[in-house]
Amino acid sequence: VQLQASGGGLVQPGGSLRLSCAASGGSVSRYTMGWFRQAPGKEREFVAAIRGSGVNTHYTDSVKGRFTISRDSAKNTVHLQMNSLKPEDTALYYCAARWSWSVSRSDWPAADFPYWGQGTQVTVSS
Repeated sequence: VQLQASGGGLVQPGGSLRLSCAASGGSVSRYTMGWFRQAPGKEREFVAAIRGSGVNTHYTDSVKGRFTISRDSAKNTVHLQMNSLKPEDTALYYCAARWSWSVSRSDWPAADFPYWGQGTQVTVSS
């Protein structure tokens, strides 16, 4: 599966952005789709994931209540709606895919995801 992320940009604190991840060569309904982010000088970290069935979602604690992951099977796209953005959300955001829902560790390591798109930059600043 090939992944194409888009939707990043510059937004003020408290603002919103919606990231999109368009998939080709495979259906998002058959994969666990995830979003990760990487800030300068930091490791890539898990943000959110949605199961292929759409029934299960999982978020890192720092974004719970602010970010929502969803999928549009008809458009073969996964979205990350980001509200109440904070400066610490500034990072390069990546979408990723894996076959199964179960991962090797509770912190959802990036190494568990074999398929990656290019990043889209999100900058939260006044």
